Amino acid sequence: MMTAMVQLIDGRALVEASGNISKETIRTIAACGVDLISVGRLTHSVQALDISLQLV
Repeated sequence: MMTAMVQLIDGRALVEASGNISKETIRTIAACGVDLISVGRLTHSVQALDISLQLV
């Protein structure tokens, strides 16, 4: 369906894919011909790292 929509738009607008993007699905999504891929998982699933600096 995504490939069909990209073909329907036919370069008249940038096409972005987002939502449920993972390392397992990104190649298939890119092959559909979209211009941009948003991967929110990079930021909303990250765990914080404590790198505080203490001065004595």
